[in-house]
Amino acid sequence: MTTAILGEDGLARCPWGLSAPDYVAYHDEEWGRPVRDDQGLYEKLCLEAFQSGLSWLTILRKREAFRAAFHGFDPEKVAAFGPGDVERLMADASIVRNRAKIEASIANARAALDLPGGLAATAWRYADPDAPAYADMSDMPASTDGSKALAKELKKHGFRFLGPTTVYALMQACGLVDDHLTGCYRRGAYT
Repeated sequence: MTTAILGEDGLARCPWGLSAPDYVAYHDEEWGRPVRDDQGLYEKLCLEAFQSGLSWLTILRKREAFRAAFHGFDPEKVAAFGPGDVERLMADASIVRNRAKIEASIANARAALDLPGGLAATAWRYADPDAPAYADMSDMPASTDGSKALAKELKKHGFRFLGPTTVYALMQACGLVDDHLTGCYRRGAYT
């Protein structure tokens, strides 16, 4: 099923939001809710990059371990990480141990601190409150002109391990677009 589905509680949700209890909570309480602070956006950007090639459920279940390992995703603290921290993270079985993603997270913290106006202000310039509403998941794009432009701008400022698809997932997760399906009870909840 690729359209909104009625849950046991009588609420219609995006179909992915009913596939596991972790997803129900994430869908209902977090996905699509506007994130307007630099640290919150930096965390989501890191997690979206770590998710690349994996299930989002894997990342959700490891999120608290990621937060501990990356000092709450405080960009100033992560920007200060050195080679010893990379090795510490590579040895941490509670997170995804991928050197390229770890090093990108550190580089992205440094880039976020140097970004004129900050990460949140930059990202929100690409918000699209008038994005099309989709009734079916199969109609939803993997990227948009806005995600392509934001990815290009972030890369220009030194961000790594992101492209239009990862950036679009960030935009969806952080409420820069409302991609809850038209039949979903969360559609329009944050506008």
